[in-house]
Amino acid sequence: MTRKSATQKPADRPVQIDAKQGETETDTMARVMVGPYLRHGIVSSTISNKMVGTLPGDPKMDDFAKVIKRNANVALKGDLTIASEILTAQALTLDSIFTEMARRSAINMGDYIKASETYMRVALKAQANCRATLEALAKLHQPREQTVRHVHVNEGGQAVVADNFHHHTGGSENAKIGKQSHATGAAGPDPALPGPDPLGNGVPIASSEREAAMQDARRD
Repeated sequence: MTRKSATQKPADRPVQIDAKQGETETDTMARVMVGPYLRHGIVSSTISNKMVGTLPGDPKMDDFAKVIKRNANVALKGDLTIASEILTAQALTLDSIFTEMARRSAINMGDYIKASETYMRVALKAQANCRATLEALAKLHQPREQTVRHVHVNEGGQAVVADNFHHHTGGSENAKIGKQSHATGAAGPDPALPGPDPLGNGVPIASSEREAAMQDARRD
């Protein structure tokens, strides 16, 4: 039995792609290439080879695709751990770029002003992107507020928004829905809308016409 030398590369294995029932080979390849996982697996595999060379076990593009799909399925269930980790790592990397570019700008300041300006421009871009990434991370963990308003329709078709009941600030008290009039209380003056009329009429009144009086409540 012959042993492989340490420098001998393992035999290339084919990429494994699972087909669905009833699919042709063409359909299967089109489906996986339109989907995000294999394409991102190809990119991840290429970047890995450029960064560190061949990894132990020699993972292929489909291996990277499976990991990406597994992480995506976790995120789809509401677990934001991977998103938090990515944003945190990106913010730290951008901060490292900022400090390095700022250091190079300081070294060239005074002697090579153009080089100093170029380095500082890159540093400020990294700083702005780091801040934006941290803001996205903070927003990811902020509790979401939701306002629910209930609309009650009384006799005669009057709609009453429940939010108005909870935030009543004065005037006539809100009666119970069954005993509430179609006009609760006198109509008081509202602040005028901004407009060019110096007398305070936010909306111009045509000719000699004046505001019509509101009709009385049907029951009260």
